[in-house]
Amino acid sequence: MTAEQLHQIIAAGLPCQHLEVSGDGRHWAAVVVSSAFEGLRPIARHQRVYATLGARIRTDEVHALSMKTYSPAEWADQA
Repeated sequence: MTAEQLHQIIAAGLPCQHLEVSGDGRHWAAVVVSSAFEGLRPIARHQRVYATLGARIRTDEVHALSMKTYSPAEWADQA
């Protein structure tokens, strides 16, 4: 799995206004900004991202994914 492949998988499953993915092929970090996160608690946001990965998490194709998740308004406040 490459960073680009992981980026494409997440982007295909969530409407992302901003998405950054980095990692070494097994351990990944992502910054995900999505309107789908509006009103959701952090655990629910992470579950939404994990849902885009489906079996890739269960089969260890993606071993670890550290996430920072933001709604578009929260992301705008970061700037």
